[in-house]
Amino acid sequence: MGSVAKNSLQQYLFQLQKHPLRTKAITAGVLSALSDIVSQKLSGIQKLQLRRLLLKVIFGAAYLGPLGHYFHMFLDKLFKGKKDTKTVAKKVVVEQLTISPLNNMIFMIYYGLVIEGRPWMHVKSKIKKEYPAVQYTAWTFWPVVGWINHQYLPLELRVVFHSMIAFCWGIYLNLRARSLTLTKG
Repeated sequence: MGSVAKNSLQQYLFQLQKHPLRTKAITAGVLSALSDIVSQKLSGIQKLQLRRLLLKVIFGAAYLGPLGHYFHMFLDKLFKGKKDTKTVAKKVVVEQLTISPLNNMIFMIYYGLVIEGRPWMHVKSKIKKEYPAVQYTAWTFWPVVGWINHQYLPLELRVVFHSMIAFCWGIYLNLRARSLTLTKG
C-alpha cells in the first residue's frame, strides 16, 4: 500500500511540475467537491445534491485554482521570491487585504446567485448583513495559513496547500450559508 501512495504522490508532483495550472485547477475542483460533500452530509442533506456539487467543482476548478496559481506567482514576482520574515509578513498582508476579501465576496455571490438561484436583491441583502462576520473570521484564520504557506512551502505547492486548508474553510462557508438560508426561509 505504501508504494501505491508513494507512486501516486510522485505522479501528482510530476503533473504539478509539467502542467501546473491544470493540476492546481483540478486539485481545487476536487477538494471543493469533497468539501461540499462533507458540508451536505453535516448539514443533514440526505440525498447528495449533484447540481450543487458540480457547481462547486466548477467554482474550484475555474476560479480558485487558476486565481491562486497566478496570484502566488504575482506575489513571488512582486517580492522577488524572498522568504525573510519581513517579506513574508508583507505577502500575508497583501493577501489578506486583496485576495481574501475578494474570494469571500465572490463565494457569497456565487453561492447565492448560482448555487441557490436566489434573486440579486436577496443575495445583496445577505452579503450586506453577513459578509463582515465572514471576513472577520477569515482574518482570524487565514493569516496563519498564509504565513506557513509563504514561509515554508515552495511556490509550486502553495496553491495545493491553500486548497487543502480551503477544504475546511469551504465546509465552514457552506454550513454558514446553509444555516442562514434555513433561518431566512
